[in-house]
Amino acid sequence: MAPPNPAPAYQATKGSQLEVDKNFYIRIGASEARKLIDSFEIPIRCGKAFVVPRAHVCRISTKYGPQVGDLNIWSKDNPRERFWASRTRQLHRSHLTTFDRLWSCLPYLRPMCTIVGDTLAGYSDDVGGRVHDLLGTRCDPYVNQMLSGKAFDFHCHSNLTRAILPFGLSESDVHDVLNVFQVTGLNKDGQYFMEPCPAKPGDHFEFFAEIDLLCALSTCPGGDLSAWGWGKDSEADDMLDCCRPLVVEVFQLTDPNLLEDWKPSQPASYTGMHGIKMPTFEA
Repeated sequence: MAPPNPAPAYQATKGSQLEVDKNFYIRIGASEARKLIDSFEIPIRCGKAFVVPRAHVCRISTKYGPQVGDLNIWSKDNPRERFWASRTRQLHRSHLTTFDRLWSCLPYLRPMCTIVGDTLAGYSDDVGGRVHDLLGTRCDPYVNQMLSGKAFDFHCHSNLTRAILPFGLSESDVHDVLNVFQVTGLNKDGQYFMEPCPAKPGDHFEFFAEIDLLCALSTCPGGDLSAWGWGKDSEADDMLDCCRPLVVEVFQLTDPNLLEDWKPSQPASYTGMHGIKMPTFEA
């Protein structure tokens, strides 16, 4: 007998930003009325930051085969507003797909973008792994040094740090990521596991920018994660054959009718002071 499937803790209320107009995003994802305004490849074990203007679509694709990418997102005009992985996980699910939204941190709490295309939608493997991971975070040189005793400068945390320097940001601005194309899950003991990336040449992940975005993407040094591991037996050089570039494309939507009723998302409407009363000067 299958165990019960509890209801999600967070459910959309009528008119809230958690409620998604699926028909609108289906039209966005299906539209061929697009103009390519930016396109580039990110080499293996590298990172790149780039702007996605609001009402534009960004596509990340595995042109050369399976490869995991670690994605950070900020408001272009205010980098204090950045992607909040844990709240997004609570509002949607542990592994994102079409119609899910990437939410920003407090006090802003608004959709930064909405997923409109996912060629791996519905993927699940025989051990319960799912794709586009929010359970974990970026790999980093600190935990690598702790577990292996070795220094390595091309983990995703470092790749993202280097990528955002030209935009005036620094290591402290790097935050928990969306692991695009990464398959993960929790085992029977509740421990995090990773499985090889299932993406094939031409698979892609697309999102629609609800506000002006600064994005940064790292090509994970573990590549497709078919040889990945933490600890004494993991060697960065052993994974080179698993690494491939990722392709990023940014599109302007050229059919004005598509966006006729669309408006940029707005920050949360809470205007309280958290119960704090401002002092009043008394003469």
